[in-house]
Amino acid sequence: MTAATAELSELTFQTHPDQYKHWLLSVEGDIATLRMAIDPEGGLREGYELKLNSYDLGVDIELADAIQRLRFEHPEVRCVVLTGNLDRVFCAGANIVMLRSSGHAFKVNFCKFTNETRCGIEDAAENSGLRFLAALNGTASGGGYELALACEKILLVDDRNSAVSFPEVPLLGVLPGTGGLTRITDKRKIRRDRTDVFSTIAEGIKGKRAVEWDLVDGIAPLSRWDEAVGEMARGMADEIQVRGDQGVPLPKLDVTADGVNRTYKYVSLQMDEAARTAELTITAPDTCPTDAAAAFAEGANWWVLQAYREFDDALLHLRMNLRMNALVLVRAKGSSDTVRKTDALLCGSDHWFVNETKHFVKRTLKRMDLSSRSFFAVADAGTTFVGSFLELALSGDRTYILNDPDIPVNLGVTEANAGHFPMSNGISRLETRFLGTPDDVKTVLDHKSGPDFDAETADELGLATYAPDDIDWEDELRLAVEERASFSPDALTGMESNLRFAGPETMETKIYGRLSAWQNWIFQRPNAVGERGALSCYGTPNRPEFNLERT
Repeated sequence: MTAATAELSELTFQTHPDQYKHWLLSVEGDIATLRMAIDPEGGLREGYELKLNSYDLGVDIELADAIQRLRFEHPEVRCVVLTGNLDRVFCAGANIVMLRSSGHAFKVNFCKFTNETRCGIEDAAENSGLRFLAALNGTASGGGYELALACEKILLVDDRNSAVSFPEVPLLGVLPGTGGLTRITDKRKIRRDRTDVFSTIAEGIKGKRAVEWDLVDGIAPLSRWDEAVGEMARGMADEIQVRGDQGVPLPKLDVTADGVNRTYKYVSLQMDEAARTAELTITAPDTCPTDAAAAFAEGANWWVLQAYREFDDALLHLRMNLRMNALVLVRAKGSSDTVRKTDALLCGSDHWFVNETKHFVKRTLKRMDLSSRSFFAVADAGTTFVGSFLELALSGDRTYILNDPDIPVNLGVTEANAGHFPMSNGISRLETRFLGTPDDVKTVLDHKSGPDFDAETADELGLATYAPDDIDWEDELRLAVEERASFSPDALTGMESNLRFAGPETMETKIYGRLSAWQNWIFQRPNAVGERGALSCYGTPNRPEFNLERT
């Protein structure tokens, strides 16, 4: 087994606060504290030490889990304080030895997951009534400062030593995660000349200048640090209404693993390793709650929340553990009536739990959009690409629909397709699909009151890429699958990243577009990862040697 395979072979994204190695989560009234207390020996694999609160993917898996639990399990919380548990250190950023010793695909996917986690913090602030305060009790470097930038407010200790910095360019020959660069320009809107200086000073900027340049929102002396953090957190919490007084626990998902395959209650993932393809199927049950009280009573067992938690876990398994996979065939099955009733509840209720579930579905669909895999939606016998399930087809790179009057293929539109699950570009998947013909969006949405429609109607509405009859179906789909799997994965990643986010540019599309292009490129350049590249030489007696040709 190769080192690159070993680092991912047993990777799981399920965890619980009782199992955390790196974070201390506490809740007091309406204020929660997430304290970064990274175990230096607790890395995902051997070969590196997580010094100075530097992090690897395992640290971020726990952080993502904690944010998710605060949203679902603690609706009483109004402000979340992120701080460090070491003297004079908040977070030193991504662990350099971990990055240096990891394969290229892992490095890029690691950066993508950390950015998804930070976008999740911003989504919670926008949609869940949670305020986030980064209380930097010490220096925040690289990814540590990126984490702070995801928060609404940043307070830095003024101890003449602690600073914020992006040292990647001068020390490592790589980028500050792209999310960091984008947030200081597009979110905090700091002047270009100042961000240029900041991004090339390895030691960073501290104290009053950090406030003057808007790199932080305030500073406080060590003598009254705890008091200052408490005052700022209290003020932020008081600006938000409490969502609820009883949370919904998120239990571990029940999954049966058979080699690389995964079987959940509502989702299954079957991998054909020889063909480098996978089948990812989601199934709606026959019955479902029709009001918020009944859904809340079911909690994490509410089928739509459980199904999309399973779907999200399967996507992460595909992304991080099945790197040789080329193409995913997505199928949606089950009761159309259940999907329609659930969509009506998701889009029509103001209950906090229903709202959280809707936004989790949105984030899972975004995870699919952002995964460097080809996705073909396959609508054949027993299909239920209706409403929120239709979003899965619209997320796909192509949609194949069997057009045979003797074989029922059900498709349909609900209120869920009218913008309740926006993409990273801020608009719906229908609007993205019909960017050049916006009237077609209205034509499709005219069908949202039902009933379901067949393949021929779907084709007329522009929802099918191809709609072959039963004679051509098997051959056409087989040839498309074989062709896709034969293409260069690098070319497909670049092509798909360009095609999936037509329309408006947002901070998110910039982050992930640059991640796919710039990080993919820089992480393979000798100036960063060559034998005498900056990332390879960091922490050794060797000085980096650069190819000085601008490209």
